[in-house]
Amino acid sequence: MLKQNERSDNKKGNARQQQLQSKGHGEAIRVERQPGQPGEETGMLGKRRTGWQVHPQGLEIRSPAGPADVHVLLELLCAIATSVPQQLSSYSAQYYEALSNLACTPYGAHQMNIFEQGPVGRLVVIAPLRPKHSRSADAYKGFASQFLRTPDIPVSMLQALAGEIRVGELTLALSSLLSAQPADNLLQTRSHDELLWLTAYFLYLYRSTGSEHRNPADARYVSVLSRLVSHLSGDIASRIDATPNASSVHTIISTSSSSAPRSPLPPFVRNETMNLVSQEHVSSLLSHAAAPSGSTGEITLAQLKKQTSALAVYALSLLRAFPRRGDEIRMWLFYGAASTMNMSKNAPMPAIKYYFNAASQTTIYNLVKDDPNRAISLLNSGSRRAAKEPVLPDRDEQWQVILLLLELYPFVLKVMDDEEFLAGASSIDPTDSWTRRSALALEQVKDLSQFLKNLAFSMYWNASEIAGVEEPENKNSIAEYFGGNPTAISEHRPDAKTARSREVTIAGLPGMTVQYMKGVVTGLLRMIYERDSRRRFLPSEHWLMTQWFEMDRFISSVVQEEEEKHKIQESYDADPDSKINDQPDDDSVGEEEEVHDDLVGTQRTQQVRRIERLRRQQRKVSRRKYLESVTPRLEVLQNMPFFIPFVTRVQIFRQFVLLDQVRRRGTADADLWRFSMMNSSRSEMGKHRAKVHRESIFDDAFNQFYELGEGLKEPIQISFVDKFDTIEDGIDGGGVTKEFLTSVTSEAFNSMNGLDMFVENDQHLLYPNPTAVDERKELLKQAGEPEGSSYCNESVRDLLRRFEFMGRIIGKCLYEGILVDIHFAPFFLLKWALTGGLNAATKESSYRANLNDLRDLDEALYQGLLQLKNYAGNVESLGLTFEVTDTLFPTDHPSAHLSQAPIPRTRELYAGGSSVPVTNTNRLVYISYMAQHRLSRQPYHQTAAFLKGLATIIAPGWLSMFNQHELQTLVSGTADSIDIADLRKNTQYGGLYALGDDGLEHPTILLFWSVVQTFTNEDKARLVRFVTSTPRAPLLGFGNLNPKFSIRDGGGDEKRLPTTSTCVNLLKLPLYKEGETLRERLLYSVRAGAGFNLS
Repeated sequence: MLKQNERSDNKKGNARQQQLQSKGHGEAIRVERQPGQPGEETGMLGKRRTGWQVHPQGLEIRSPAGPADVHVLLELLCAIATSVPQQLSSYSAQYYEALSNLACTPYGAHQMNIFEQGPVGRLVVIAPLRPKHSRSADAYKGFASQFLRTPDIPVSMLQALAGEIRVGELTLALSSLLSAQPADNLLQTRSHDELLWLTAYFLYLYRSTGSEHRNPADARYVSVLSRLVSHLSGDIASRIDATPNASSVHTIISTSSSSAPRSPLPPFVRNETMNLVSQEHVSSLLSHAAAPSGSTGEITLAQLKKQTSALAVYALSLLRAFPRRGDEIRMWLFYGAASTMNMSKNAPMPAIKYYFNAASQTTIYNLVKDDPNRAISLLNSGSRRAAKEPVLPDRDEQWQVILLLLELYPFVLKVMDDEEFLAGASSIDPTDSWTRRSALALEQVKDLSQFLKNLAFSMYWNASEIAGVEEPENKNSIAEYFGGNPTAISEHRPDAKTARSREVTIAGLPGMTVQYMKGVVTGLLRMIYERDSRRRFLPSEHWLMTQWFEMDRFISSVVQEEEEKHKIQESYDADPDSKINDQPDDDSVGEEEEVHDDLVGTQRTQQVRRIERLRRQQRKVSRRKYLESVTPRLEVLQNMPFFIPFVTRVQIFRQFVLLDQVRRRGTADADLWRFSMMNSSRSEMGKHRAKVHRESIFDDAFNQFYELGEGLKEPIQISFVDKFDTIEDGIDGGGVTKEFLTSVTSEAFNSMNGLDMFVENDQHLLYPNPTAVDERKELLKQAGEPEGSSYCNESVRDLLRRFEFMGRIIGKCLYEGILVDIHFAPFFLLKWALTGGLNAATKESSYRANLNDLRDLDEALYQGLLQLKNYAGNVESLGLTFEVTDTLFPTDHPSAHLSQAPIPRTRELYAGGSSVPVTNTNRLVYISYMAQHRLSRQPYHQTAAFLKGLATIIAPGWLSMFNQHELQTLVSGTADSIDIADLRKNTQYGGLYALGDDGLEHPTILLFWSVVQTFTNEDKARLVRFVTSTPRAPLLGFGNLNPKFSIRDGGGDEKRLPTTSTCVNLLKLPLYKEGETLRERLLYSVRAGAGFNLS
């Protein structure tokens, strides 16, 4: 024992120092402060002697009294650390814990801490880390676990540390601490704030160390960061962009254990954390992937697999921690390249090919590709099936590599045009662009799509088995963990007797659940399918999976599941937060709800609110899982509709409509419903009647039917009135309704009608005017109404209500099976298809804007961005930044566009984008942002309003059964050649042409069909348009045309032309006796377009 409690000089101090150095390796040291004596003078450690003791029983440092005490203590600790570093290493945790406490506790009038004690303050931290001996690893563990959790270590201290420490040993120490048992594991024993500081310091020290001592792709370094970032991903994601005043909570249950409002990250932590997503950091990962640090020879296959898995975990953790920078991370990964064992250094392998090769060589990939049922045990090792199959020891590592491929490939598809994508069928020239060189071979795409098909099918079809089943527990909701009453929330279970499914995680990563993987797999699979739909490169039968279904009973089974789903939904109607397919319910379409917890209520009240929000989210998740288990066919149809033939899906769609009509009306017969309503004491028929002027048909329809809402599904009764307000003769038995709907759509979607709500592309395909809202605001501004005023807001809401009404009208046409000759742009139709399915997406949240869709919006913009992507020179010299200029034409009439000067409006593509130049390295992100702006953000409010109206009539899940081209067929009919035999079989006759008892056709009718059979396909389509107002046949044949195609006599004068009543699909055919006369008159009429409203 060494006791400092008497006067001593430097000589005695040196003797004591020698005594310290002579201590045995196994003897512990204890430092303790004794009461000092007044008037004591400077001793061996300088300054005042304070009565410190060193005991061989352990290390304990008690709080000093003031700044002088602190300095003396630090000098003593420096003496110990430099004298017996090996002994001190055994107590490094206590040593650095004491330093951390001293650093966090200011002393004296000037509030000093150890960092302000000059060189001794730095030396006391560095000294135990300098020597290299058998226990130096313990010193680094204590330093990492205790000192690096200290907030606000000065940069000067960190710079000193960076020049002294061995970063490899620090990495090894952290790796050991993160792999330890729970009692010693940093992730279990440190708070999230402490771990955030530790991560930031580690990044700084690693980055500041000489390049010869570090390797960004070092497996241990990547593993340490992966574990830290994965564990902290929820905190980083919610706090990286938070502002000091931001207290709104958008909580995802799986990302954070805390329900408290999220404060912003400290500046140092934020800056260091942001380095994780820098180009240099992310791109360098893969560049070292085939050559571990210190390796001189070839890497073994086992090493390659381990390293690939570590990189995959790290990349996935970054994507979860920085969701708003997902595209940037994917881009830097995309630009990465690997020099593999079978490739020369002059021809590096693009990242996507590297990860595809790694993923396709895994056992999981090949098992699932061959048999979808194998996915059950591979996704949930605890399932009953897994107990009967061999265990994969590296199951998690294999999933990690596969998941990264599934995360990265969608970005590649977003920025790769069709020509580059199809280049995978040919050999790649090393001089080609990086994007072109990254194209997978088409055979590889086919292989990948087969794996995705089987995996997706199994996750939906076997959802219950994959999720596993567990008995109901005592604690059923988050409320009970906060002291809630179990019985108070029991009514929220889908079924008290139903076993609850567990949340199965994938790849051993927090947040990577089966539900998450469903979204990733479904999204990528649909992207490949959409690419194939646009430019066919796979066999036509490739996408079907009918062999896994009992197709003879499929339709009836699906209809039964739809009915069951409706019953379940009805049982939740009392709870407004429980709807399965949530729809926008206010006029502020597209605006996110913000919950400000600091506005009202005490802290306890705010906590109750947060708990209630978590409870609602849990209920939604629970009900979604329950529905997945009881409606597997519906889930497949709504998420992977291409597994089932198109004709089958159309039949299912019509059955869904029929089921809905019977559910709402009690009958599918419109006339019976009208009759029952007229005899009802509470008849609401008045709401379904309207008088409309032909010259203002859209405005009249909007004013009289908008408030009807979902009631527009019921039969409506239309009376046309002329300019003198005189009602036209006629009874609406369905024909006038058809004329009304076709007339409304013709006016509403005519780009030159003055409404200017929809515009055409170069192919005359329609989409919502993306500048409509901005132009309305600008027009009001010019009239003296400032943006944000009540009048301005109401005017914009009125515009959006009109978009919503247009969606209802199209929905009404689909609901009634009425074809209209309106053609929409594919990218707009794609948003219809993505309003249902996995995420039950409201508005268009599942739509992923991409470069190829821009071609359908603006060919010139598409070509310009294509040139930018392939530009061989310095892109920065073009002077582009991350901002966009929209052109507005605020006018009430489209013809004024020709003479009015456009008004430019410049916006940043993201916050601060105006100061970020577009370069050769970030141009893909610029292209991605441009596509998102033009296709999603700019037309967001208009599109969301239209889809809200469409969803009022047609359930989003029904629309998700079709792709964009199939939806166009639903709207306007099939583009196939007209089947005259089918038309003849489903034609009704009236007047002199009515069939007699013998069932024989009239001679003129026989003549008519023989003439029509000789028409060209173009003239056949003209004939159908002449009678029905649309040139296409119904999806399921003319038997589904409503009203039926009909022919009646048009008089005996053979000089007369045939005429029509398109409202009832009626052809009035004179009694022609000669085939040539009939042919001549009929062709003249159909080619001239005569006959509409001329009967």
